[in-house]
Amino acid sequence: QVQLVESGGGLVQPGGSLRLSCAASGVTLDYFCIGWFRQSPGKEREGVSRISNKDGSTYYADSVKGRFTISRDNAKKMVYLQINSLKPEDTAVYYCAATVEAYCSGIMRRDWYNYWGQGTQVTVSS
Repeated sequence: QVQLVESGGGLVQPGGSLRLSCAASGVTLDYFCIGWFRQSPGKEREGVSRISNKDGSTYYADSVKGRFTISRDNAKKMVYLQINSLKPEDTAVYYCAATVEAYCSGIMRRDWYNYWGQGTQVTVSS
């Protein structure tokens, strides 16, 4: 059983930065593709980034390209999401999630991810 715990969210001004962390426990991360999703009130949960375990390849949604960077440290069982140049529209609860490598391609489908953290709130406001 994979357990995921996010941290690092908070209130930040537009243009600021945050680093979100996702800590895994229960099993090794070595076999999982890890994704970050976000959900704003009244909106669907959307995939923003993922990272493959197989080859370290990454995916970013168009809305975050150039501003978000995903990375992972399997030895520490950690996945990170560096968020720069934050915008008010980035305000959301951010979730990390795990899926098998077979689903680590193409668009990020929420229903392909089996394990989820509880989320961390990111609020961008002046």
